[in-house]
Amino acid sequence: MPEVPAYVPAYVFTRGGLVESVHHAGFAMVDACGRLLAAAGPVAAAVFMRSSAKPLQVLPLLVEAQRRGAALEDEAIAIMVASHSGTPRHVELLARMHQRWGLGPELLQCGVHPPLDRASAQALQDAGQEPTPFHHNCSGKHTGFLLLARWLHAPLETYLDPEHPVQQRVRQVVAHMAGLPAQALVVGTDGCSAPNFALPLYHAAWAWARLVDPRGLDPDLQQAASQVVRAMVRHPFLVAGPGRFDTLVMEAMAGRVVAKGGAEGYQALGIPPGVLGPVGVGIVLKVADGDRRRRVAGALALHILQALGLYRPEAHPDLAQAFGPRLPVFNVRGDVQVGEGYPLWSVPRPQWLPAPDGPARQTPGCSEGPRSEAEAAERRSTGESGPDGG
Repeated sequence: MPEVPAYVPAYVFTRGGLVESVHHAGFAMVDACGRLLAAAGPVAAAVFMRSSAKPLQVLPLLVEAQRRGAALEDEAIAIMVASHSGTPRHVELLARMHQRWGLGPELLQCGVHPPLDRASAQALQDAGQEPTPFHHNCSGKHTGFLLLARWLHAPLETYLDPEHPVQQRVRQVVAHMAGLPAQALVVGTDGCSAPNFALPLYHAAWAWARLVDPRGLDPDLQQAASQVVRAMVRHPFLVAGPGRFDTLVMEAMAGRVVAKGGAEGYQALGIPPGVLGPVGVGIVLKVADGDRRRRVAGALALHILQALGLYRPEAHPDLAQAFGPRLPVFNVRGDVQVGEGYPLWSVPRPQWLPAPDGPARQTPGCSEGPRSEAEAAERRSTGESGPDGG
């Protein structure tokens, strides 16, 4: 029987002055040099990244595009990393991409579901039309897989096989970004039938830090990572859709934060260099119960951004109303507040980051601080780093 990770209490909802429910979670904050800046819960436990891996999974395609001298526009990259809502804008973009590259929806093996956007789903139903594979939230990722398979002269019919050349390249690059050997990644099957990877929160956060700050990577991978970040911050609507956390937070942060959520309560954030300091930062969190109502992961992400001085609820009322981090609980009529939700974590500000209202501090070199989860765990056990409950 698999070991149950030791997640810690992270978010509660109250009713009548009592705590009604407790959501456990874990997170890791790591900079591009591999330093563990803050953590809570099981940062060494292998956790599936789900769709938060998409910005990493597209990197082999962009590297191959450079080698071929092929240009991919930002909109195409944005929808390839998306869990999109299936709006007409998403579907029309995918149709154009398939037509340009000689592909077709019949080649997509992601499956079919109605648009995640309710208005788009209703409009489709009212028109008497059935959803197509283009409406599937992962169809952009699968389109990228198909294009890479075509460029590699590999079979299109088996592009999801873990041993397929496309998936082998993806696994190698994801592992490299995370500072792990490829064989260390646990391979599972995502809801869209594509291979997905489980890796420790520490390493996933490091991968995201290197995505937004690819210093030290090969030049082609540096360029690919920069393309992904640029595409996401320029086209946040394509990455998700109306009312979705990733879209709202990237619109509100205006290039200071890159966000990509995943199923079962996973959320990843990247903070580019120059925002908190000269080094980029990656943050990943996992809500243990899967966050089926999709309220806790976003609230915890905003709580961490607020602790870092990047988010003020009063400055972003739409985002605050939808995702908190403090969330009122109302009755069914919506006219009486019966409780509230709020985070429990105390997120320390990493020592090398400048104080919000203070002078900038010198950033230590990459040779300082933990460079692996094992070393980071040892430091936490001796009380040298990590927040309460870490």
